[in-house]
Order: sequence, then structure tokens, then C-alpha cells
Amino acid sequence: MADYKNELVGNHPSIQALKRLVARVATSPAQTVLIYGETGTGKGLVARMIHRLSSRAQKEFVDINCAAIPASLLESELFGHERGAFTGAVERKLGLIEAANHGTVFLDEIREMDMTLQAKLLSLLDTRQFRRVGAVRTTSVDVRFIAATNKVLLSEVRDGRFREDLYYRLQVVAVNLPTLRERGEDVLNLAQHFIDRYNTVYKRSIRGLSDETADIFLRYGWPGNVRELENLLERIFILEDDDVILPRHLPDRIIRVVRSGGASPAGVVPAGGGPEGFHEATADFQRKLISRALVEAGGNVQQAAEMLRISRHALRHQMIKHGL
Repeated sequence: MADYKNELVGNHPSIQALKRLVARVATSPAQTVLIYGETGTGKGLVARMIHRLSSRAQKEFVDINCAAIPASLLESELFGHERGAFTGAVERKLGLIEAANHGTVFLDEIREMDMTLQAKLLSLLDTRQFRRVGAVRTTSVDVRFIAATNKVLLSEVRDGRFREDLYYRLQVVAVNLPTLRERGEDVLNLAQHFIDRYNTVYKRSIRGLSDETADIFLRYGWPGNVRELENLLERIFILEDDDVILPRHLPDRIIRVVRSGGASPAGVVPAGGGPEGFHEATADFQRKLISRALVEAGGNVQQAAEMLRISRHALRHQMIKHGL
């Protein structure tokens, strides 16, 4: 059986396109890849897929969360240090980058890396060489770097929080992950995927979602994306005894949001409409949403893209598509 952590589940065109892009990037000689995506969209999963499908698959995959390691320790963790380099450095330590030689380093939450370390990372990306803390000589490595962020890095560059030269160095190959709310009925495919998984883990036999629950799942916006969906389903497996997932198993906050109309239905066709009615209604909704964002942003495309939580490139594409 395939490892579920290495699979992108879903039939939506955005996921099919993402699978093709991941396969192409993985087998390419690209040494830097930048993954954009909201929290919970699967940035770590995609990074592991790129590694697994590459010629580096038999070597190390090192996962480093730049937000989880204090800035004062991150340099030593990444590059290692020599004995006596600082108080407490009683012996030489190899860094995580050196440990991943010929493999892949995944720098999650790259935006959280401080500016000084960003400069050292840029030098490493350009020369493929670095110095351990306290070292005189350089060390060479052959590593693919995959960075990930849930921020719009160009905005971070403008605000002086991220180096412009590093941004362009990382931006050579960019992978944008769709949100769950953009993926229509994929939420039901993913729900069944996780139900099958947790049936095995918890030795249960839950059959799936009730029709009413499925309707709620389609209408809810999933701000926490796939991670929120998975965590919700695991909670239900732990706390509930029914063999079908019912609306009463869901948190009140989800029911309140759906009943208040705070999230748009993912698959509701207007009365009397066929497939054309659905697509026309969807296009009209998108057009109004984009127009409103542009007005609120005073015509600034970058700000409007940030408000809509999509890339500037994606917004430009949608503006052309809708004649805006």
C-alpha cells in the first residue's frame, strides 16, 4: 500500500496540475524550489514528494522548521560548528545541511529566518559552499533546497523583512498549493481518504459521511485546509461511536459558520440550471469577489492578491479570465 503521506489526494484540476508539476520539478536538475501555500495545505507533503520522486530519494531528507528553532541556535543547527567556536561547543558538530549531502533540505517557514542568516543561505545557494561556525575552511555540499512559506514573500521584501536577492534566488521554481476551499468536491474525496486511514489506525468501521454532513463539508470554508479536515475526522474517530459521521459530531463553530452563510457552497447549482448554470454562477461569484478586493485595495493588484490569499500571478490570470 502506498504511503498516504506521499500522496496528493483529489481529482480537482488544480491537484492534477500540481501532481504533474511536482513530478516534473522532482526529476529536473533544479537545486532550489519554493513552495507557497496557506497553513495546512500540505507544503511538507509536497516537499517530501519532490524528494521521493527525485534521484536523491535514497539520501537524507532533512526537515527544518525555521520558526521552531531560536535564531541564536539556527546557524549552528544548519551549518554546524567547530570545537570551541562558542561557550558550550566542546566538540565539532556537523550541521543539518552537511548531514543532508546529496539529499534534500526542506526549510519550512523560510520567512522566519533572520536577515543575517538569510545572507549566509544566499551565499551557500550561490557557491554550494559554507563554513561551520568557528571554521576557517569552507565545506562543499550537493543539496537540493526546498523552501516553504505561507507569506507573500514579495510583500516581505517590500517591508524589509526578507532579502530581495534571496527571494529571486529561491523563486526560480515556484510551486503554489491550492486551498481546500478552492478544490470543490475534493473535500469529500479527502474525507473518505482519512476515514479509510483512521478505520485502520483505530480498528473502526465508519462508512463515511451522511448526506447532510457532506453538504456541510462542501459549504464550509476550511480555513485550516487539509490539516483542519484531517484533525477533525481523527477527533470524531476518538470521541464518537456511530458508524456514519453525522452533523452532531461536528464542532458548533462549523455549524454556525455554515448556517450564517459565512462560507459559499462548493457545488450548488442554481435552480433550473445544468452544468452551464453552475459555471456561470461560479464565474460571477469570482468576478464580484475579485472586483470587490480591487476596489478595497484601491486598484493595487498585490494588495488585492494578499486579501484574496492568492499569488499576484494567479490574480492577474483571473483578472484576464474575467475581463477585469
